[in-house]
Amino acid sequence: MYISSMKYIIGQDRKQTALFPISMDEAIDQNHEVRLIDLFVDSLDAESMGFKVDHGENGRPAYHPKDLLKLFIYGYLNRVRSSRELEKETKRNIEMMWLLKGLSPDHNTISNFRRDNPKSLKKVFRATVTIAKNFELIGGKLLAGDSTKLRAQNSKKNNYNEKKIKRQTAYIDRKLTEYERELSENDGDNKEVIKKEMAKHRQRKEDYEQLQKQIDESPENQISTTDPDSRHMITRNNITEVAYNIQTTVDEENNIPIDYKVTNQNDSKAMGNMLQRAKAIVGHNHFTALYDKGYHTGSEFKTAAELGIDVLVAIPKVAANAPNPAYNVEHFIYDNEGDCYICPQGKELHTKGTWHQAKTYKFKRYTTKACMNCPVKSECSKAKYGKAIQRSEYQGYINENKKRIENNKDYYRRRQAIVEHPYGTIKRQWGFSYIMTKKYIKRAEADAGLIFIAYNLRRLINIIGFEALASYLREALSLIFAFIVLLILKIKPPKRINFLNKIISDFTLPRQNSLFLF
Repeated sequence: MYISSMKYIIGQDRKQTALFPISMDEAIDQNHEVRLIDLFVDSLDAESMGFKVDHGENGRPAYHPKDLLKLFIYGYLNRVRSSRELEKETKRNIEMMWLLKGLSPDHNTISNFRRDNPKSLKKVFRATVTIAKNFELIGGKLLAGDSTKLRAQNSKKNNYNEKKIKRQTAYIDRKLTEYERELSENDGDNKEVIKKEMAKHRQRKEDYEQLQKQIDESPENQISTTDPDSRHMITRNNITEVAYNIQTTVDEENNIPIDYKVTNQNDSKAMGNMLQRAKAIVGHNHFTALYDKGYHTGSEFKTAAELGIDVLVAIPKVAANAPNPAYNVEHFIYDNEGDCYICPQGKELHTKGTWHQAKTYKFKRYTTKACMNCPVKSECSKAKYGKAIQRSEYQGYINENKKRIENNKDYYRRRQAIVEHPYGTIKRQWGFSYIMTKKYIKRAEADAGLIFIAYNLRRLINIIGFEALASYLREALSLIFAFIVLLILKIKPPKRINFLNKIISDFTLPRQNSLFLF
């Protein structure tokens, strides 16, 4: 037997009994972030946020929503989102044991809490934004909006559109024709095998027909069978995934998200609603918002103008170029008084005043007969009768955005650095590139809510520091205690005992009787 002469650090004997065993609290460092999670959640008014805190007297006692919220925040901060994995952590992780005081909910209870509380989790996220405001970490002057796609729990295989269904049914029809031919040419035991295959394919065809019927009866042009609210989207370049699209608004001061919204739509109609929400959150409209070209939509510019918010949205490339780019539409000057366009050759293009209806907007058409005899017609347009310009009802708003972009090019370049910071942390560092929950957008909203709660808490800890944040939360809790004392003093003596007993039965004062004081 080989024995090394090298010295090693030797651990304690597992069977050795300690004379003075340490408590669970002593096992956790006083500056550990798990204590901040505990303080933060205890400072929330769970009932006013919509968490269910009152349960019937009969049956098994329920877990308090604050305990389950602490469990999830700790898990997401440590890259653990699965309800089964969180259940395991409650039994083997000393930090989790301290946080939950030894409680160990089963995975169904854990999963159901996330499933049932998307709106309440949104309010918890708002609490992190309020703390950031109190520490003056939200500038409220420059915001950036963008979206990111998080994969849904629905494979591409289980997502269908009309084109895919037609392709599959055509394949089945070909297979059935082949089986019918084989059936006529074969005899004996082989016939039974062929008949089973034909029955299987006919059943698949019926399933596809049923899916097509659902698409026909729905305003959507696709259907997902595992997670019905998820959609097949382009994630980047030509790569596609069945996913959800998460809209976010991020403040420039410290790259802190102030809002998020889970959707299953693209970005084209998202800006207006996100600006309305940002105005309510910031408390004013004296800010500038930056967006990429996916948000370049006329109706959304109108909404921004009505809100009194300046937006800088990247201008997409021209879809249709003239044979000579010098004669692209942007080189035609619009005369507002005469309601006409002047071409580079000095000719006027007029409209008959008729409004035409496109899919999502109205437009007027501008033409001139001078095109037929123009010496540069072949450079300007390939159309038989020459150039025709469509002017959207929102063109004035679009032009104003173009002017702002041209006058603030350096300003706009800051957009990516602002809004991509949270995505880089969440998707690259933490690996949260997919939605954890399955079935329906509300559950996806809860998962996204916990992701952004964790992100904002991490930013607050990193920027403010443990001591300052802990002091702030302790002060909030002391105000809660003071308020409870005032309530007790106002209650008449006979009822005061019952009130005190109720508080004591909840183990700690903040749990049932805390106020959100931020």
